Amino acid sequence: MKIELAESYGFCFGVKRAIKIAEENRNSATYGPLIHNSKEIERLEKDFNVGLSDNHNSFASGDKAVIRTHGIPKNELEELRAKKVDVVDATCPYVTKPQQICQEMSEQGYEIIIFGDDAHPEIKGVKSYAKYGATVVTAPKDLEGLKLKERIALVAQTTRSVEDYLEIANYLIPRYKEVRVFNTICNATFENQEAARKLAKKADVMIIVGGKNSSNTKELFKIALDNCKESYHIEDEKELDFAWFDGKELCGISAGASTPDWIIQNVVNAIQNSL
Repeated sequence: MKIELAESYGFCFGVKRAIKIAEENRNSATYGPLIHNSKEIERLEKDFNVGLSDNHNSFASGDKAVIRTHGIPKNELEELRAKKVDVVDATCPYVTKPQQICQEMSEQGYEIIIFGDDAHPEIKGVKSYAKYGATVVTAPKDLEGLKLKERIALVAQTTRSVEDYLEIANYLIPRYKEVRVFNTICNATFENQEAARKLAKKADVMIIVGGKNSSNTKELFKIALDNCKESYHIEDEKELDFAWFDGKELCGISAGASTPDWIIQNVVNAIQNSL
């Protein structure tokens, strides 16, 4: 059986940047998981003494708080700074973009619509920048029956698929006087998704490596499954079932934007050693 890696996969710019920031700030703590990969978070704690706190109130004056790649709600950031906490912002620049758009468009009187997962930390943060609130939707049906302003600004969670985002935009455009659609899906997400789609179409089995709570990894898995019915989402090599590869000729592998190379290599090695 041949093993083939997708043309684009794994760590994106924002994650690489955040990991570097965390490594440069030893003996600190991140507010919320820095990225959605528990193995990499364990490595940062072990090798760089970078801890983790899920409560912004746990930081006191003089403490160093590294802000997660997904960003945090605006009010929490302001509270940390007001308490004289040493804030080190590792928010991905692709995430600060929709934050800024929501604030600016909201101040100009636009209705803010966000395409994404309301429970995801990125969306909790982005939503908080809309001065007069925002509506979060996952599909056009969520917009049915809503009374919206005639001027709408639309942004997307950075890790969502372009096709699904266009469905939302296509629903709104013919129904409202002005709809401003901002492309806030990051380039790495788009490239990883396209590469996974291309590989899944010719693979007999697809392995998607990444955190189970990683939005972009789950999106990759969905794309893989749509194109290859034998697709599997694992966090590391320990979750492999080698029966998946019986009688297969091509195994495709892709990985989420928060999956480090060493985990991907461990998966490749484990599959190769089983053959």
